[in-house]
Amino acid sequence: MGARSTARDAALQMLFALELSENGCDSVISDFWREFPGDPEDRAYADDITRGVDACLDELDTVIRQASEHWRLERMTRVDRNVLRLGSWELLKRSDVPRAVVIDEAVNVAKQYGSETSGAFINGVLDRIAENSGCKS
Repeated sequence: MGARSTARDAALQMLFALELSENGCDSVISDFWREFPGDPEDRAYADDITRGVDACLDELDTVIRQASEHWRLERMTRVDRNVLRLGSWELLKRSDVPRAVVIDEAVNVAKQYGSETSGAFINGVLDRIAENSGCKS
């Protein structure tokens, strides 16, 4: 598994914790790395994702709501919701990461941590977000 794949796994776990925590983003990040020390390269990208999603949460949730027909954000599983936030942030804020890589990685993370249908759901919503925002392949 590559450094960014490992970083996405860590970021998902931190986003999940952040959603459940009363602590701020920096506290969640610090607590996570204290429990699960990681490679410095993994850590930097995971921290960027976590801070980026936290900073843009309202914007990302709006984009996800617009792209997920018939699914309220609040009804999605925590895993699916946070994988969508992670993938949406990469699509919208990281033009250096190709669209296909973002979607493929998000689908893989969803399959690993989500339900049997998470991969297909994540793929469809992120593809729609990419199309709506004009992300290139």
